[in-house]
Amino acid sequence: MPSQLFGFIWLMGRRHQALIAGLSLVLFIIGAAPLELQRRIVNEATQQASYGSLLFLVSLYLAVAVLEGAIKFALNLYRSWVGEKGTLWLRARVLHRAETPPSESMLEGVELSIVLAEAEPVGGFVGTSISEPLLQIGILVTVGSYLIYLQPLMMLAVAATFAPQIAFVPMLQAAINRRVEAKVAIMRDVSEGMVHAIEGGQDEDPQTSRIGAIFAANMEIYRYKYAMNFLMNLMAQLGYVGIFVLGGYYVVTGKTEIGTVVAFVSGLAKIVDPWGAIVDWYRDLRVTQVKFRLIRDAAKFDGAGNHEI
Repeated sequence: MPSQLFGFIWLMGRRHQALIAGLSLVLFIIGAAPLELQRRIVNEATQQASYGSLLFLVSLYLAVAVLEGAIKFALNLYRSWVGEKGTLWLRARVLHRAETPPSESMLEGVELSIVLAEAEPVGGFVGTSISEPLLQIGILVTVGSYLIYLQPLMMLAVAATFAPQIAFVPMLQAAINRRVEAKVAIMRDVSEGMVHAIEGGQDEDPQTSRIGAIFAANMEIYRYKYAMNFLMNLMAQLGYVGIFVLGGYYVVTGKTEIGTVVAFVSGLAKIVDPWGAIVDWYRDLRVTQVKFRLIRDAAKFDGAGNHEI
């Protein structure tokens, strides 16, 4: 087993990662098309253009939406399949090691924890490890470039609201990681204690304190996670405030069209969603690295076998 998480991802299928990346590329290429169509539809309606041209733009918008949704469906299904293959491989390796003599394998409780709880999030991350940041960064670049083209100063005001997140997200995530690592260690102790209890070798008092410690760790994780979400949502709302203030001024003074403001409102949603997805990916990456290291250290897999799905 590779020593690093991305080595494991590479082991699970280079071809699949390339195909997933290709689908992601198609998605972010067409990412700005709905915004431009929304802008034109609003301008056509407010400028009293022909109803036929309005229907054509609406039909085109619907076609783009269906195409985008179909590609997303295929991408998500493909990524899930790759992730499940990674989970299957991890569980099979742990179970194979469990069949060796006790002196050469891990403790039964640790094996139980890895097979039932720890392997799934690590294996599942394989499917999104490369395609997710590629897709979301691509959407940010595509939509951001389009909004800069429409109105640079409004886009600058929107971008400024995201800058603080570069500072507080890594700090809060580091605090979450420390608690995740502690939680995994406690859960392994619980699993091992359950095995010993079945064998008649342990009472329930240590288990009671352990599940209490898991509860406390979970609550701390939730506290940091939801604090991060609160701050991110607040930054997004400040972005809308900037659009309404600057956009309203430009419309009143005749420096832009109402359709541009509508495009910015929709565009900010298209920026907030991928930005949130990137933060989620970063959080998953950091947590998965912790879990992968714990699995690697516990299992002490050798590096034999260049397996690919």
